[in-house]
Amino acid sequence: MSGLNCLVTGATGYIGGRLVPELLDAGHRVRCLARSPEKLRDHPWAGRTEIVRGDAGDEDSVAAALDGIDVAYYLVHALGGGTGFEERDRATARTFAERARAAGVRRIVYLGGLTPAGIPAHALSAHLRSRAEVGGILLASGVPTTVLRAAVIIGSGSASFEMLRYLTERLPVMVTPSWVGTRVQPIAVRDVLRYLVGSATMPAGVSRAFDIGGPDVVTYETMMHRYAAVAQLPPRFILRVPMLTPGLSSHWIGLITPVPRALARPLAESLRHEVVCAEHDIARWVPDPPGTPIGLDRALELALQRVREARVTTRWSSAGVPGAPSDPLPTDPDWAGGSLYTDRRELAVEASPGALWRVVEGIGGENGWYSFPLAWAVRGWLDRLVGGVGIRRGRRDAARLRVGDSLDFWRVEEIEPGRLLRLRAEMRLPGLAWLEMYAEAAGAAGCARYRQRALFHPHGLLGHLYWWSVSPFHAVVFGGMARNIARAAQRLDGEAATASAAPVPAEVPDDSRPVEHGRP
Repeated sequence: MSGLNCLVTGATGYIGGRLVPELLDAGHRVRCLARSPEKLRDHPWAGRTEIVRGDAGDEDSVAAALDGIDVAYYLVHALGGGTGFEERDRATARTFAERARAAGVRRIVYLGGLTPAGIPAHALSAHLRSRAEVGGILLASGVPTTVLRAAVIIGSGSASFEMLRYLTERLPVMVTPSWVGTRVQPIAVRDVLRYLVGSATMPAGVSRAFDIGGPDVVTYETMMHRYAAVAQLPPRFILRVPMLTPGLSSHWIGLITPVPRALARPLAESLRHEVVCAEHDIARWVPDPPGTPIGLDRALELALQRVREARVTTRWSSAGVPGAPSDPLPTDPDWAGGSLYTDRRELAVEASPGALWRVVEGIGGENGWYSFPLAWAVRGWLDRLVGGVGIRRGRRDAARLRVGDSLDFWRVEEIEPGRLLRLRAEMRLPGLAWLEMYAEAAGAAGCARYRQRALFHPHGLLGHLYWWSVSPFHAVVFGGMARNIARAAQRLDGEAATASAAPVPAEVPDDSRPVEHGRP
């Protein structure tokens, strides 16, 4: 079959951002529907796709996006979306289903959650119940639909993997909730993508749900032990206690891992019941190549290797944070008639603009924020306490950023390589906040100018009080940040100059390279 016209919703998310290049490599044509198309601008595959602005719940934008589409991938949901998410999921799915049928779409493909057998809908967690309901709405649309139901997805950057990784690495001795003894059937993200791509070419007569999982059925406790073994950590000691409810568990997970409480709770709730595949019928239409589905140990190895090599293409935090005070916003807000507080810093830097930019683009995550680490840590903890994302989301890539990347409790709103980095706050605030950093050439050769601007648009009296309560600390936090960024750039430039002036050593044989028989 020749390539199909595919629409991908949720392309800014974890699965959607990985599915698009897989569809392209399979010979299909891809259109992405995104509320903020600029978030996809810097993806390596962006130039090979059509990206349109719109919301999956808006009839007009969905109708326009579905025009001429053969296969529509529905990868949006309100996980962590706060109260009322079930009704939003229901309404969005109905809109999408109706518009897909009207547009003559040949197939809808949906990735949902694996629900436990024999458990009535009212006994399920709200998020699992909603995912199942969305699948039912799409199956009833009149459009042939493939619903893939997965439990725990193991892949670099997935929320499930990050939760598992941080819990196991940080806690050699764990007091855990009873749900760690629940059996689950994890699946490697590579197999999820293979099934999603393969579903595009299913016969028109196939319209049903499929359970998808890897070959291992294990408890969550076993998964932690297996991760420790793969990561070459000492054995972990795990003590189960029955009083840790999903609500308390979500606080505990939020304390130990980068996964915020709003996302940790549905993940924990989904593990209350056994989630094991009842069938593997998908293999009839999407055959398993040799070595697949991938086993748990291999999936953990692949994910950990990607993390260690800094090759994480998408993360659980790739999608915007629902309810964040700055979501959604235009790239260049119009502030006419509104209050806007600004803190400006500007310094001459005895370093090249290139060295200054490398420091700016490498900010956050393991590199920190170049000023008063305790203040940043405390602000992150306070944000976690009120249900925010905190400062531990880190970076997708240690050296490079792209529009849409999460960066601790910021998100990259704009980046002009070599010149500008604009971050938008996703912490819980009584207003909207940005941080801008500029690296510019100065008059003298080999010198640069660093400009920094923090902006805050208050919401109501509380917003004004917030700004004036923290402004006394700005000289320490923002002033110190500017000075330390300048110093770091100067050091980086000095190290580069020293390295270039060092004598080049004589070439010696590489002992790490294997020697072929009969050849030196």
